[in-house]
Parts: sequence; C-alpha cells; structure tokens
Amino acid sequence: MDLDPQLAALDALGGFFVLRVGVPPRGPLPTLAGAWAGPRSGTPAEVYGDPVTFRIDKVAQSIRAPESRVAVSVAQQGLAARFWSVALGAAALCGRLPDLDPELLRWDPDAGAPDDLWLSEVRTRPVTDLDAVVRAGLLVPLNAALRSRHRVSSRLLWGNAGSALAGTVRQLDRWALTHGRPDVGERARTLAGRLFAHPDLAGTLDPRTLRRRSCCLYYRVPGGGVCGDCCFERPPRPVPRRT
Repeated sequence: MDLDPQLAALDALGGFFVLRVGVPPRGPLPTLAGAWAGPRSGTPAEVYGDPVTFRIDKVAQSIRAPESRVAVSVAQQGLAARFWSVALGAAALCGRLPDLDPELLRWDPDAGAPDDLWLSEVRTRPVTDLDAVVRAGLLVPLNAALRSRHRVSSRLLWGNAGSALAGTVRQLDRWALTHGRPDVGERARTLAGRLFAHPDLAGTLDPRTLRRRSCCLYYRVPGGGVCGDCCFERPPRPVPRRT
C-alpha cells in the first residue's frame, strides 16, 4: 500500500495513530522544533509562552500531579506514544514513513489526549529511517527540552519511550489479528525489534516479561495505581522522612 497523501489510512488503527495534514482549524500552531526551543518573537509559540511548560502545567492540573516530574513523565509518555504510533503504524501498514521533521510537525499544547499533531506537508521516507525519524529526530530533542526545564531522569524518559513503543506494537498486533492482516503485525514486531537494539531503548524492558525496568511515576497520581507493565507489583509505600 502506498502512503496516503492525506494519511487517512492511519485513522483505522485508532486515535493514537491519527495524523492530520494541513492547517489546523484553530489556526497556526507551534512546530515541535519551535516548542522545544521556547518562545520566539513572531511565532505561534507566543500564544502559550513556553509551549512545553504550558503542556506540563495543563497535564499537572488534569491529573492533580503531586510534583512536576509526575506531570512531565505523563506528558512525555503521551507524546512518545503518538510519535511511535504514527511512524510505526505507517511503516507496518503502508511500508513507508511520513517525514516527521519537527519543523513540519505542529502540536497543540492545549489539546486533550491523545496529543493533537498536524503535519504541514507529507514527505515520504523509507522504513529504514524509522530510528532516525522518531528516536533521534523527535524523542532525543523532546527529552532534552524536558530535562532543561524540569528535574527528571533520562532513564525514566527512555523507559517511557520503550513502554510506549511496546504498547504501539501490541495495538498493531490486535488490529492485525482483528482485520486478518498478520503481515502488519509481523512487520511491526520486526521493526520494533530493531529499534530496541539502540542503547537508548535497549534494557528499558525485561525481554522475558516485557515489564519496564523503570517506573513512570503514575502511581503517585491521586487514585492512580501501577501500569500493566510496571516494574512494581504494587504501588511503593512512601519512605518516611527522618526527623
């Protein structure tokens, strides 16, 4: 299947796989490159001040995060899931990638979940560029932007990325089984295996159980528990402070 010029084929895979093309109805949004760099004079980023901080604050209020790094983790994992879904979904279903250059990809930091992404124009890249497009092109600068603004560990952020990648594969597997397309699930697993070979992602999950080796901190959200792939069996108890 050729890559749809409007990427409409991805809609069938679920909400996290949707990628719109063109100008958002709300008007120009900041590009991801602009959001990570911070506000610049004369850009849509000024609407939000610092779009990254705006998003973290929005997530923090939504989940009643007890500390900023919890909101950072939840927000970053949501974006990582969107990036992997769009790219791996296109690669597995169509055999081609949309070029997700941060200068072309626009993001609405005031939207709900999943994150609202718009691509200015569709350029195609081969599936062999998957690592360069997502890990190097999107996740490395995203993690750097978050760590420049908040105290959050690189291990946690890459653990989120690994968890999001595994979750994307599971979703594609389910879709492939339901729709009689085992080829899509097989391609997704093969491509993900290559991605997990990179040092940033290698070791983020236990290869036997596919459980994480780090925690996303969601258990700290009021009413939250441990995720299905969490390294903990149950939420850790807080360590009493010494007086």
